[in-house]
Amino acid sequence: MLMSDRMLLKVIVLGDSGVGKTSLMNQYVYKRFNKQYKATIGADFVTKELHIDDKLVTLQIWDTAGQERFHSLGVAFYRGADCCVLVYDVNIQKTFETLQTWHEEFLNQADPSEPERFPFVLLGNKVDTNGGASRAVSEKTAREWCALKGNIPYFETSAKENYNVDEAFLCVAKTALASEPHPQDVNEMYFERIPTTISETDQQERSCAC
Repeated sequence: MLMSDRMLLKVIVLGDSGVGKTSLMNQYVYKRFNKQYKATIGADFVTKELHIDDKLVTLQIWDTAGQERFHSLGVAFYRGADCCVLVYDVNIQKTFETLQTWHEEFLNQADPSEPERFPFVLLGNKVDTNGGASRAVSEKTAREWCALKGNIPYFETSAKENYNVDEAFLCVAKTALASEPHPQDVNEMYFERIPTTISETDQQERSCAC
């Protein structure tokens, strides 16, 4: 494989505190789930390599704090992003309602050259909770929101049960590749894998169909 076939894609994961952002990342990269919750302070990132269309792609996935007091850190972390993943808890209506704010904030702070074309992916997490009995946001409602945002991809996930997690992040990578004409060469960037305990984990149980 030629060096030119190695690419780095920077992915930002946003959403309210407690929706399971870190849990999804831990499940995707390390294949583990921790029931204990610990809020992310500032931002952390993990990396994962995968092959897509004869390219070796390194995803650099940034987990950002959902608390208001850390929002000012956004500019430093959002710039240079190739895709933004928005996450909400399907059992908590408020986490869905704040997606608009996260969407707008990212575009304002990242300042992409073509904001209307910048790739987003939406994840409705914790579909397993109470076997789906406590669900507050329907799949139909979520898909309608995605349609209004330019038909952005939508996945329902469970970090605890590893439901749709790999599929969602594969879509993230492919969406970023398709939208980014000049992905960064992985050899031009230095980064290190953070400790395996990357903060925000949450309570989730059994998954349901997407």
